[in-house]
Amino acid sequence: MPTSDRFRPRRLLALATDSLPARAYLGLVALGVVVMFLAPDNPYTMAVPLLTAPLSFLPVFLPVGAGAAGGGAAEVTAAVLYGGWLLLCALVNAAAFGALVRRPDRAPDRTPPPRPRRTLLAAAVDNWPARVYVAVVAAALGTFLYAVLLSPDPGFAGIWPLIAAAPLSFLAVAVSAPAEYSLPWLGTLVFSVGVALAGLVNAVLIGRLTRRIGGAPTRG
Repeated sequence: MPTSDRFRPRRLLALATDSLPARAYLGLVALGVVVMFLAPDNPYTMAVPLLTAPLSFLPVFLPVGAGAAGGGAAEVTAAVLYGGWLLLCALVNAAAFGALVRRPDRAPDRTPPPRPRRTLLAAAVDNWPARVYVAVVAAALGTFLYAVLLSPDPGFAGIWPLIAAAPLSFLAVAVSAPAEYSLPWLGTLVFSVGVALAGLVNAVLIGRLTRRIGGAPTRG
């Protein structure tokens, strides 16, 4: 029987709950939500947006969010929408972890499976969702490099690659910060490499998830 390439929400939910890493991730997010409600002024409340990144940062570009102005019903509606979005982001990330740890299906003709490392990296480029994501990270990183190297006022150009490759891109900031004070060009290099690696990790997760919930990957 042929396999459908259509998106299947049941596969997404199953991947998000049928493995220990996925369930552990959801438990960590739930713990962050509890901290958010018990101590809203605690800096650890940022753990939930970071854990559900990069999708959780999309509302930054939209007029919705927990801090939307207006008060009353408008603020409650914005908070509910933002909470629902974080829940969806958590499920998608948990499903990505589930897809990463699940073993690939064997071919019907019993041909030897490809090398794990090659298969893992191929997931970042052999499907359209991962390709689009890689293009977004490349555009954000290119904008940052242009602003830093060629523009007289770079401003906050680093925020774009930081958001695009989150959450691991925040580690790139922490690693590049010491070098930035002594050699600015070295800090830029370390940050750029870190963002590229963080984006690659996210692209692999997106690709593996796409394979699991959408059927066979496209290679065109």
